[in-house]
Amino acid sequence: MLIGAGLALSVVACETTSPTMNAAGRPTSYQDPGTRGVVSGVGIESQDVVSMTDRMARDMLGDPVLAQRNPAPRIIVDSRHFRNESTSRINVNAITNRLRVGLNRAAKGRMVFVGRQYIDVVERERELKRQGKVDVATTGLTRAAAGADYRLVGTITSLDKRSPSTGLMSRYSQIVFEMLDLEAGTLIWSGIYEFEKAAADDVLYR
Repeated sequence: MLIGAGLALSVVACETTSPTMNAAGRPTSYQDPGTRGVVSGVGIESQDVVSMTDRMARDMLGDPVLAQRNPAPRIIVDSRHFRNESTSRINVNAITNRLRVGLNRAAKGRMVFVGRQYIDVVERERELKRQGKVDVATTGLTRAAAGADYRLVGTITSLDKRSPSTGLMSRYSQIVFEMLDLEAGTLIWSGIYEFEKAAADDVLYR
């Protein structure tokens, strides 16, 4: 009987425990990536990526060596030689991918983009065709995969300052874009995007 009474009291105690009340979180909202977001700091953010890639694309499309050559130049735009040497944490693919897509859409045949980052996929398909395991599709065979005339290279650098008395932090960011002639080794085009931001508290970038 004592054991039964103890169990009954335990059950009652469990049943009368107040439920945990969780505070409602902030609902998810979409934001324009071209404008400053609700959460912002001194690093490179979405509005900077949008602004710099739009500006570089316009500049490249206005360059006669890149956009007015006949035949159209073959260009590689990827992150392979686009280095982040700054204190900002950023996936540089966000910059080079957006630049390539913007250029490819606007160039309308004035530039031809080589997908060197997908060379393993190309080599595998070429091998299958030459082994007779698949047909030659609709474009036929080429002697080799497409070579490139120019390649995007660049660096991201920064200078940081912090005031010990106020806690205010500032960061100057410099992003250099250059187009390298892959045969001669000369730089046929250069562009720079720079800005400085200050904030009392920085945010955590992932």
